[in-house]
This record gives sequence, C-alpha cells and structure tokens, in this order.
Amino acid sequence: MSLKVVIIGGGSSYTPEIIEGFIERYERVPISEIVLVDIEAGAKKLAIVEALSKRMIEKSGYPIHVRSSFNRQHALENADFVTTQIRVGGLEAREKDERIPLEHGLVGQETNGAGGIFKAFRTIPVLLEIADDIHRICPQAWMINFTNPAGIVTEALLHHSLHKKVIGVCNIPFNMKTGIAEMFSCPVEQVEIEFMGMNHFVFGKRVFIRGEDRTNEALAKLTADNVHYSPANIVSLGWSKEFVRALQLLPNPYHMYYFQTEDVLKRDLAAFKEHGTRAQIVKQVEESLFVTYENPALAEKPKELEQRGGAYYSEAACNLVESLYTNKQDIQTVNTRNNGSIRDLPDDAVVEINAVITKEGPRPLAVGNIPLQVKGIISQMKAFEQLVIKAALSGDYDDAYNALVMNPLVADEKKATAILDKLLEAHKDHLPQFYRKGVVSQ
Repeated sequence: MSLKVVIIGGGSSYTPEIIEGFIERYERVPISEIVLVDIEAGAKKLAIVEALSKRMIEKSGYPIHVRSSFNRQHALENADFVTTQIRVGGLEAREKDERIPLEHGLVGQETNGAGGIFKAFRTIPVLLEIADDIHRICPQAWMINFTNPAGIVTEALLHHSLHKKVIGVCNIPFNMKTGIAEMFSCPVEQVEIEFMGMNHFVFGKRVFIRGEDRTNEALAKLTADNVHYSPANIVSLGWSKEFVRALQLLPNPYHMYYFQTEDVLKRDLAAFKEHGTRAQIVKQVEESLFVTYENPALAEKPKELEQRGGAYYSEAACNLVESLYTNKQDIQTVNTRNNGSIRDLPDDAVVEINAVITKEGPRPLAVGNIPLQVKGIISQMKAFEQLVIKAALSGDYDDAYNALVMNPLVADEKKATAILDKLLEAHKDHLPQFYRKGVVSQ
C-alpha cells in the first residue's frame, strides 16, 4: 500500500525534523513518498533540504522516495497527509511585524499582538487556497497545519474552506509537558496535562504524573528560581508566587506577553536596540543551519536546529499522522472544533484541547467551564480571533482596526490607527485583499 505525504513549505529549516520523525515511525507508518513543495523564490533552500532529506532516508535504509516540486496541484495528487509550514513574506515580513509595534511602544512578536494579527492577515487567504486545492485534488487527505498563528488559521480553514479534515498543532503544549517532566525528573511519557484554552493562550488545568494528580506540586515547582519553562524563542521572566497561587492554573510561556506586559516590553525594547528584532537573529541562525545542511557528510537532523525555536512542532505533527493512520486512539493536544469540550465557548470555535485521536479525527475531551479567574480574558481572546479572521477575509480597514484595538496587547485607539497604517503599507505586496485599485479600502 502506498502512503504519500506532502510537506508544503518543504524548504523550511524545520523539515529535517519532520523527516526524522517519519523515519522513526516507519515501521508503524510506512510512508512510500514524501513531496517537498515550495515556491520558486525558495528554490535554493528547497534543494538543500531535499538533498539532506535523501541522505537521512538513505542512511535509514527505508524505501521512502523523496522529491521536491514547485507545482502544488500536481504534488497533491493522491496525497494522504498534507502538512503546512509556510511563512508568507518570509523572515523579512516577520521583521516588520516585530519592529513596527516596538517602534510604537507595543509588544512586537510574530504571533501575538499587532505582529500576529498581520501574520494572520497574510496567511489565511493563502492557506484557504491550499485547503481548497486539497479538497479538490485529494479530498481524503488530512491537512495538518502548524503555520502560526495556528489556532486562528485552523478556525479560518474549518469555517471558510470546503475541506474539513483540518487539524492544527503547536509545540507549546509539548514544551509544557517536557518542562513538567524536568521538574519531576520523569520521562515526558509519564506526564499528562489537562489543557484548556486557545493556541498560545492555553492553560493547564490539572497536571498528572503517572496518572496521579500532582497539580499543586507542579504549581509550587513552577515558581522555583532554577526552573526553565519556555521554548528557545521565548526567554521566560518567571512567574511570581502570588500569580501562580491565585491563578491555580498552569500558564504557558506566551502568557508573559499578557500578564507581564510592561516588563516584557522593557526587555524587548532593550534587546531591539542592542541586537535588532528576533527575526534578525533567526536569519543568522538559519544561515548557519543551511550551511550545516549543505555538508554532504550530514545525514541526520543537526542538534543546532533546536536553537531555531520551533523544536517539537514536527514531533507533534508526526505523532498526529501516526495516530490518524493507525487509529491509535491516544490523547494528544490539538487545535480543533470545541464541540462542547469547553462549555463557555461556542461548539464551532477552534480551541486547543486534549483529544482522542482516531482515524476519523480528533474527539475533544470535556473540561467543563472556564475557571472564573480567566473566563473573561479567554472569551475576549476568542472574540478577538474571530475579528482577525473577519478582517483577513474582508480586506476592510475598519474590520482590521477592530481586530487591533480589541487585542489586549494593543488596546489603544490612536496607536491602533498608526500601527495599522504602517503595517498595511509595509506588507502591501502580501495583502491584496486590503487594496482596491491601489487604494486601501476604508
């Protein structure tokens, strides 16, 4: 039986990790063909990644055929799984998403605040086109999205594309589990966290170690001085004992943007003045990575990839492919329709939640009501996400303005106008929906 995977954004520096994941799972998921798809502007990186992928597979001894393509429609023919890891506008666009808000005294981050909003504006129309291609060419295929902002993008796809076999994944829940595993000096496989919320705004409601509820101990350990509880791309400021004790929930690393905004902004502005944006640092990391990837003697994922900040994205995607293919019915944390799992949110809202993964898709596990202490802000964030999707599709200036001004990291009507105008102009080439005959629609 043939099993085909298409990786859209195949020239990404993350791709060797997903290739490694498929090699490790080959006995359970016997993939016969992997097609790496990218745009012609990324031809050099795509060729380097393709060559490394072939060396990795040759070393494994498994009969997996790898090829690359610039023709997405042709590549999708007979696909069983399609993963999406794209960045519309590249790191140059990310640099603008980070720099322009910082210049206005606001958080500049690629998936949160104004930067995250504009990443969604650029990404949603492109991924909708891809989803429509999948529905037309390979309707049986599962689309696994880990393009950020993953939750917003997944909701846009499920609501506005004909293709409904869409699941979003993120590395943050897995990072949180590995952090807890380190705290308790146990294998990550023995950790379970009951997640509740949205992508990059998810909370851990309960923590289990080997099936035993250890939530109180985990919360106590979280405030210890020597705890490192964040992925490589986020430098944690730590949490106060008062915050964790009162919240009685496990925050995720991205929550510092919302609950430590002033301190984060001071730190990021200082780093911006000294080193530039995070995107500029990532460019240097990527340049070094691709030099490493070009080494003809390299036939494995290099350790340096972990510096890139997205470690475990591909692990999450590969785990999901395995469980969908084998009907494993294990529990994974995914972005999918709520379907009553969180009582205070609409059934059709996309949430980040634990779900049983079957061949028919995720079955989200009920977690009940949102705790009162975070009910308001979670409801606000979900409404904000829906405003972003509306604006990304309408291309209407006022819709975009509402999305910015209602985001907690902007929440300033004058700054919202200034940043909106600057980001619209900066990303003009990648926001056709906002321009009508060369003029922004207002």
